[in-house]
Amino acid sequence: MKILVCVSKSPDTTAKVAFTDNNTKFDNNGVQWIINPYDEWYALVRAIELKEANAAVTIHLITVGLADTDPIIRKALALGGDEAIRVNVESQDSFFIASQIAEVAKTGSYDLIFTGKETIDFNGSSIGGMVAEFLQLPYISLATKFDLKESVTTITKEIEGGEEICEVVLPIVVSCQKGMAEARIPNMRGIMSARTKPLKVVEPVIANSLTSIDNFELPPAKAGVKLIAADNVEELVRLLREEAKVI
Repeated sequence: MKILVCVSKSPDTTAKVAFTDNNTKFDNNGVQWIINPYDEWYALVRAIELKEANAAVTIHLITVGLADTDPIIRKALALGGDEAIRVNVESQDSFFIASQIAEVAKTGSYDLIFTGKETIDFNGSSIGGMVAEFLQLPYISLATKFDLKESVTTITKEIEGGEEICEVVLPIVVSCQKGMAEARIPNMRGIMSARTKPLKVVEPVIANSLTSIDNFELPPAKAGVKLIAADNVEELVRLLREEAKVI
């Protein structure tokens, strides 16, 4: 069985957020990049668990980005991927990225495609569904549990107010979230072997970006805390009504 895991880079949550070019681009200066946690902790690790249960499983990784994404995908190889593919183009909107992933997947004969439920920088939750549509495959989103018996998958996903259990025959596209697997860290053997694992660079196909960024804005600075005496109920009510506007 062949699994394709979609991997993207995201800024570390401790990175200082700033913008350039009249607030139209994210400022990369001094930013520490990491594997998007939903891709790493849940999609990739669940694929590794499937491989550990079945030696016939092969895990391919794919990312869309320039050479600066190589360290990210090498870390994913260190965790347990067998080989990687990088589409050599600057990452753009979800439609463009999904177009590139789908084009590679068409020639790979993959039984299973895993994505994280979203990226922590854009929170779009759209790549998996678009890839499934391009490939005309079933799609299950927000999966918290994935079991496989021969070619039939049993997937538990979150829905409003509860859970839904789906049975789907491979091939399929699944987006993964918390509950799918437990996070791992690369061991020394994995780190060493990742240096020699194949990382294939392919050129992008022609695809349009359907969205563009007009500008970024930082959220307003938080106001200081106001302490009100316990017996000053009238002032507390006034602040809640006039300033906080919650009553």
